[in-house]
Amino acid sequence: MSLPTGTLTLDRDKDTGVAVVTLDRVRRHNAIDLATADALVSLWRELRFDEDVRAVVLTGAGTAAFCTGIDRNADVPQPGSPYSVDDPLATIGPKSNDLWKPVVAAVNGMACGGAFYLLGEADFIVSSTTATYFDPHTTYGMVSAYEAVYMAQRMPFGEAARMALMGTAERVGAQRAYEIGLVSELTDPADLLPSVLRTAETLAGFPTEAVQGTVRALWSAKQAALHQALAQAPALIALGNLPPDRQAALFTSRRTSPDFRVR
Repeated sequence: MSLPTGTLTLDRDKDTGVAVVTLDRVRRHNAIDLATADALVSLWRELRFDEDVRAVVLTGAGTAAFCTGIDRNADVPQPGSPYSVDDPLATIGPKSNDLWKPVVAAVNGMACGGAFYLLGEADFIVSSTTATYFDPHTTYGMVSAYEAVYMAQRMPFGEAARMALMGTAERVGAQRAYEIGLVSELTDPADLLPSVLRTAETLAGFPTEAVQGTVRALWSAKQAALHQALAQAPALIALGNLPPDRQAALFTSRRTSPDFRVR
């Protein structure tokens, strides 16, 4: 497919059956603008029909960030109703687009906020030892709704609650993320992509019907609860978010580093 410049890159290897999807906005810490959101939706839908692709690796360009959520410069018009919120990230994940081929996330650097829409729909996460995870919403007067729901599906409830509520005051380091089960493997930064590619190539080498059926079965175990929880998100955001100008003021006055970190 033809991807908009400065959004994503897609590399397909017919010999291994693995596609590598890379968020490619390094200067914006791989934040997702509207063009990138649209490109992700189109990409996942295209990969459903590509029989040469049997497993997918999702990563971010550079070493500073996997993804820092929605680009703050994105202009997202909202309907004038407290009962409706348009969220451009709501359908950027592979499962939201009915892709049941295994997707493994490779995380280097920061993964925060809207990154959890993608991590929440990966089948498992491999993390470099330098990665950090945090959710800035509450710091800037925003409700963490979709993000908190996704993380509550992947982490012990208390850990998900702490991350969502503590905002930018602390970051979860890679070792702690591994200890609580958010990530399944830690690697040195230089070994991250080679390690994930080996895993993805293994998955792509198994009978595809069995692999996709297993992915579907795993997600069926939690999908009903996930859909019910996500359905509450728009109303909670409409009720709890500060007006955009007050959010912007908090963002402008932010401190450059967290007060402490969970290692």
